[in-house]
Amino acid sequence: MKRTDNFSKFAAKKSNSAIKEEFRQEKKKFKKERSDAIDKKKIEKRAASAADRSLISVNRSASSELRPAMTVRKQDKTMPLNKYVAHCGVCSRRDAVELIKDGKVKVNETVILEPGFKVAPNDVVYYSNKKIVPEKNLVYILLNKPKDYITTAEDPEGRKTVLDLLRGVATERIFPIGRLDRNTTGVLLLTNDGDLTQKLSHPSNEVRKIYEVKLDRPLSKVDFERLLNGLDLEDGFVRPDSLAYADAKDKAVIGIELHSGRNRVVRRMFECLGYDVRNLDRVMYGNLTKKNVERGKWRYLNEKEIRLLKFMNSSFVKKSKD
Repeated sequence: MKRTDNFSKFAAKKSNSAIKEEFRQEKKKFKKERSDAIDKKKIEKRAASAADRSLISVNRSASSELRPAMTVRKQDKTMPLNKYVAHCGVCSRRDAVELIKDGKVKVNETVILEPGFKVAPNDVVYYSNKKIVPEKNLVYILLNKPKDYITTAEDPEGRKTVLDLLRGVATERIFPIGRLDRNTTGVLLLTNDGDLTQKLSHPSNEVRKIYEVKLDRPLSKVDFERLLNGLDLEDGFVRPDSLAYADAKDKAVIGIELHSGRNRVVRRMFECLGYDVRNLDRVMYGNLTKKNVERGKWRYLNEKEIRLLKFMNSSFVKKSKD
C-alpha cells in the first residue's frame, strides 16, 4: 500500500544531528570566506601604502635636486675678549677693555687691540705674558674696609690695597667692585664674577649706596634743603635719593642715600657747600650691610645675597623715570 502524500513529507524530514552538521559546515564556510576577504583587503592596503611611499620617495628625490641643501646652524661658542679676560678673574669687563687697548692681552701669541674680538674655545689667551683661563669657582666676599687701604688689585706706589687684607683667603684672583677712596671706610664687595661686576658697575643700573658722613660742623637747615634739591658739580647735576640727620643730638652726622657711582661724589657734594668731610663710611651697598663684620674683617656672601645681586632686586636698584 502506498503512502499518502500527507505522510511523504515526514519520511523526507532530516534528523536533528544532520541539521546541526549542516549548520556547522555553513558556519565554517562563512568564516573562511570572511577571513579570506579580510586578508585580501590587508594585502591590497599594504600594496597601496608601499606604492604611496615609493611615490613620496621619488618626489622627495626630485625636489631635493631643485632645492639647495639646508645647513644646520652651529652654536656660537666664542666669547668677546674683554668678557673672557673678566671671566679669568683679571679685572672687571670694563677695565679689561682698557687692558686690551693698551696691548697687554694676546691671543695665540698675537696682540689683540679690539675688546670685541671673538675668542674660540681652542684659543690660548695671555695677559702680561701669562696664560689665563676662565675661573670655574666663583667667589663673593664682603669686606668692611678700613682707612688707609686703596681699592685696587695692585698699586705701583706700594701702598696697602684691600687685597692685602684677604691674602690666603682665596686661590682665585678676585677684584673689588666699584671704588672707595683711601680714607673712606665700609662695605666693599670683591669677586671674580666678571658678569656680576659688569652688571653692578654699569651706570644704567645705579645700585643704591648709603653713607654715614661726619662733617667738621653741623649741617645747617638751608644747606640741608640745598642738598635735597640737588647740586651742580663740575661733572654734572646730582641729587641724593634721601637725606637725614643720623644723630638727633649731633647734626654734623648725616645719613645720605644715592645711586650715583661718580668718583668721590659724596665728598664733593659737601665740599661744594663749604663743609669738610672728616669721616665717610659706606654702611650699605645694594642689599649688603657691614652688620656683624668688624672693621678690616670680611665674610663670604650667602646664596640669598648672591641671588639678589645677580637678579638686581628692585629694592636696591633705582627705578627708571618716565
